[in-house]
Amino acid sequence: MTTQDLPAARPEEVGLCSARLATLSAAIKSRTDAGNIPGAVAIVVRNDRVAYYETFGKRAPLAPDPMAKDAIFRIYSMTKAIVSVATMMLWEEGKLFLSDPVANFLPEYAAQKVLLPNGSLVAPDSPMTVQDLLRHTSGLTYEFRGTRPIHTQYANARVFRRNQTNADQSAALAALPLDFHPGTQFEYSRATDVLGRLIEAISGETLGVHLQRRILGPLGMTDTGFHVPAEKLHRLAEAHAIDPLTGEAEMMLDVTRPAIFESGGGGLVSTTMDYARFLQMLANNGQLNGTRLLGRKTIELMTNDHLGTMPRPADMIGPGFGFGLGFAVRTHAGMGTTPGSVGQYYWGGAAGTTFWVDPAERLFAVMMIQSRVQRETYRLLFRDLVYSAIND
Repeated sequence: MTTQDLPAARPEEVGLCSARLATLSAAIKSRTDAGNIPGAVAIVVRNDRVAYYETFGKRAPLAPDPMAKDAIFRIYSMTKAIVSVATMMLWEEGKLFLSDPVANFLPEYAAQKVLLPNGSLVAPDSPMTVQDLLRHTSGLTYEFRGTRPIHTQYANARVFRRNQTNADQSAALAALPLDFHPGTQFEYSRATDVLGRLIEAISGETLGVHLQRRILGPLGMTDTGFHVPAEKLHRLAEAHAIDPLTGEAEMMLDVTRPAIFESGGGGLVSTTMDYARFLQMLANNGQLNGTRLLGRKTIELMTNDHLGTMPRPADMIGPGFGFGLGFAVRTHAGMGTTPGSVGQYYWGGAAGTTFWVDPAERLFAVMMIQSRVQRETYRLLFRDLVYSAIND
């Protein structure tokens, strides 16, 4: 498959305004020209046609070459959407139920306890399920999500390290307590890493091999994987070593060698067009160019809210939003601070990559940058100005 699979159109042909998209370009260019970030690639697709596809700045701070459309980026948590799709493909094949306890596939989770605020350990009120992993209601957490004793335990156990297998990490997580009773609240977590291990247990393949066979290969995502091969390293986008605005260090995952730990929650690299192919499949209700990965009702299930009134941290999901099976989803037209439509679904990565799909507007967009420190600025800027360019 080639980029011709996503045909191009002039913005006005798909209801976008060229002048307003030029304003978006000027806003990003002014920041790359100032050296705030090295560079960026952005794409906007409406009515199944690419209406905007631009590059800005340089591929890397010390590289002489300009940013190119085929630059490869660390997409971190945008990996989660791909792994969630892989999980639901197994669901469509009858190999799991959303209500299945995770321990049915990963027995190490059968004896896990919940750590209460008073320090005592109790059995969970209900088992952690596959649905809990997909919607981040599992009781798991991330070590960087707080400073309470459970976060210290995660850090001391070194649950994120390169020299471990997915099975090793799953065992380490299962040996730690849960932060809360599964199914009672949302907390962003290493749940999708566990999904990656669950996929391995069901399929009998490593996560990388499985994703390549079931998703990346069929969709023609030729530059997406858990590391950048030597012959493609000249295309790898890099961040500033030190953020020029704050002086903070920009720490990036080493993706220059094959990964032992294939993180389902944040390990993939990809290009803007590769990820656009993935999103076009979702926007097409599960198929791209005759290759069907999921059914329409499965996409609907994934992209509707699964939290209801459950508590959730405001820094992750603000007013007007919920969370589905692998994506944050918009539940109200108002309340939020960014434009969009009810039914919009999205996520991003730790280094600033971002995407969203808006079925009501027949639109999706991807922006790739490499900056942990400035990621929120560019996500907001990109979304606000893309929506301001809609003519009809």
